[in-house]
Amino acid sequence: MVVLATKCYVAGEARERALDGMTSLVANELGDLDVEFDVGVRHDEFVSVTVSGDDETVARNVLREEWGEVTDHFTDGETYAGTLEGWDEDGFVLDAGTEVRIPADGLGLGAGTPEQIRDRFGIVQHTTLRFVYDEDGDHELADAERDRLYDWTRGQGRVNVNSATRAETRATVNRAGHANDIVTVERLGLLEQSIICRENTDAPGLLASIGGYLPSELKAVIPQ
Repeated sequence: MVVLATKCYVAGEARERALDGMTSLVANELGDLDVEFDVGVRHDEFVSVTVSGDDETVARNVLREEWGEVTDHFTDGETYAGTLEGWDEDGFVLDAGTEVRIPADGLGLGAGTPEQIRDRFGIVQHTTLRFVYDEDGDHELADAERDRLYDWTRGQGRVNVNSATRAETRATVNRAGHANDIVTVERLGLLEQSIICRENTDAPGLLASIGGYLPSELKAVIPQ
């Protein structure tokens, strides 16, 4: 079984839709491999995929590469993934199967408090973040993660969303009349999405327009 570094934290019909969507995503990724799989949710809301068949080792590696993996075993200096669960003046708190605190000086994302950094980069709660584990507790965001977040501020602007599938986010943009104002909806996790704006589309304005349609946390990323 592979425990993916993305969560299904909604309930009822929304949960069923999210898991149906996750099953389709996994099927697309593993479609050319000789495996059978089953998608479930762990007690802590992390998505799990049980894989069996001739290509199961390859399949597990594909899933780890695409989503990141939650593990019980950490090695000093290695990179792991967790989801953003909290933040305070001392840093970010990730859920990586166990609580992992990234101290403020380990974020490496420029000046400001952790909350100001979260706002500047538009990091919504439950976003998957990769970090370098330190056995003394001085964990840091991985360089590749920092690069990804800085790239968000160099584009045309974007609006990040949680608690919605990619299909739901696309439908909301269309319903609000902004289909021609975006490039695409990029999947950040099962229920975390990033709406990439077209040139001359104002990200805060887009956020204000769609906010009434989505019961979600939304954050605008403004090009720097």
